[in-house]
Amino acid sequence: MPSNTPLQGTDLVDCARANAKQGIETAAYQCGYGEDVNAFAKELKAACEQMNLQVKELSELIDEQEMPLQLGGEVVAPDTPSEL
Repeated sequence: MPSNTPLQGTDLVDCARANAKQGIETAAYQCGYGEDVNAFAKELKAACEQMNLQVKELSELIDEQEMPLQLGGEVVAPDTPSEL
């Protein structure tokens, strides 16, 4: 459910991180910025700087644990979240 007002600070970073896999347009919408991707990017950059996070792209907010491990060109990951 998208935020009714544009998020800022740690709330914005948390929301952006949660929606980073879906892309910047979806993340901007979910974080309360609608279609204003530029305002979203500007506020996200400011929020990251306040938190001392060095982030240049939205994809950098995705936790390494959430990204599939790639070895030798093959994706190594469980078939479903419940399989480990």
